[in-house]
Amino acid sequence: MTMHHLYGRPVIIGGGIAGLATALHLAPEPVVLISKAPLGDETSSALAQGGLAASLGVDDNPDLHLADTLAAGDGLCDEKAARRVVEAASQAIEFIERLGVAFDRASQGSFLLGLEAAHSRRRIVHAGGDATGRELVRALAAAVRHIPSIAILEGVEVRRLFVEDGEITGVLVVGDGDAVSLPTGSVVLATGGIGGLFNHTTNPVGSFGQGLALAARAGAELADLEFVQFHPTALDCARHPMPLVSEAVRGEGAVLVDERGRRFLGDTQGGELAPRDVVARGVWRELRAGHRVFLDARRCLGSMFAGRFPAIASLCREAGIDPAAQPIPVRPAAHYHMGGVAVDPSGRSSLRGLWACGEVARTGLHGANRLASNSLIEAVVSAAWVAASVAASSPGMPRRPKPIIVPPRPDVSCVRPIVSHALGIERDGEALRNAARALGPIATAGDAASDPALVALMITIAALRREESRGSHFRSDFPRRSAQPKSLRLTLDETLAAAFLPDTRSDTAAPYGRRA
Repeated sequence: MTMHHLYGRPVIIGGGIAGLATALHLAPEPVVLISKAPLGDETSSALAQGGLAASLGVDDNPDLHLADTLAAGDGLCDEKAARRVVEAASQAIEFIERLGVAFDRASQGSFLLGLEAAHSRRRIVHAGGDATGRELVRALAAAVRHIPSIAILEGVEVRRLFVEDGEITGVLVVGDGDAVSLPTGSVVLATGGIGGLFNHTTNPVGSFGQGLALAARAGAELADLEFVQFHPTALDCARHPMPLVSEAVRGEGAVLVDERGRRFLGDTQGGELAPRDVVARGVWRELRAGHRVFLDARRCLGSMFAGRFPAIASLCREAGIDPAAQPIPVRPAAHYHMGGVAVDPSGRSSLRGLWACGEVARTGLHGANRLASNSLIEAVVSAAWVAASVAASSPGMPRRPKPIIVPPRPDVSCVRPIVSHALGIERDGEALRNAARALGPIATAGDAASDPALVALMITIAALRREESRGSHFRSDFPRRSAQPKSLRLTLDETLAAAFLPDTRSDTAAPYGRRA
């Protein structure tokens, strides 16, 4: 098959769970699935440990799951969107189980359900103990490879989206030194998150928000970009990305202590199972004060640790730690982006012909702070809705895109120090304004750092405009919540206009930008 035979097909960008599930739901519709690495590799999906949140327990129901989701989202969830996801969760579990995912079950056949932070019930469906993402990717990738209508392009990446008259007309595909324009009227972004913008992250280091850069440069609206979730317990070691020590370990009773064994979250409501933003700030403040932080599972799990969490136990042993006998050194790391391409309930963006699914999309489910294990279930659930919308669209005959200059391969190295200093767990206006001044010229230079810098700049401008503290966004100069929570949307033009104001003051625009 040549590229010519792929002209006009819907294009899905991303080889993680969101992209794989969207392709499967579109079958037997002919589609193109583009992945910069072999399917599932270099994705956050494969690194996911905890599982998928679904109200399957006898003491649980979607209303309880919704209440926990809204509480974690700290006033910014779209309740209608959130309800739709939690009510579809059980069907999504059935769908991926039919594809061959082997979930952990008790001897009598019921799901083994885990407990994670801010959940009021055990509702985390997992596989392989702590290898849920790897098992999902294995099963979905195998299913995709067996469907002849899905054309898979691996080892290539999309550098730009072509747009004419306000609608998508194609993608610029680059691989092995060659660049090819692929005409299409339907593109689905499933490119994952932004953790690679930070020095400390649990995401693949190449995950810098490429989908956000593609969408922004094409003219789509983005939303809630300031909300970046830091996982409180990444394994504090030299590996990149940093290995995750799943929240499920704390769900089994592990506690956070300093080097003297002092449990510093004992007086915090919810303790170690408080919302992630609360726990992450608690850990970060201990580190800032000069302490070390450890996750101690010796009493609650001890010798049973490796049986329940085999992947984490293996990672600990590689770092010279026996979690059954020693506390595990941890620190916060950038983990999940609640913001993304602003989409409607069908995953459609503000740009005709462009959809988004998974972490790259802002659906309204997560609000200001994602509830643990809601991301994988959102990816699987939303994939079905996105696929149905794409299949029902009528993009017409594909037009050959006009030639453009091929952007260089992205390089995030000069952006990471700026982002890590200004956009961490605690932020302030001065650091954000300095970051905007530094990032603006890089974002517009047209070189290898420009796409990562643009994503970072848009997050910075959003963080500047949100003059309050809410969920994962904490401003030390605005530590209180506002009385009226609002969602902020941004475009490329608005971002650049704000970045090149004389002092990038946040009060030169409405404090929260435009309401969604």
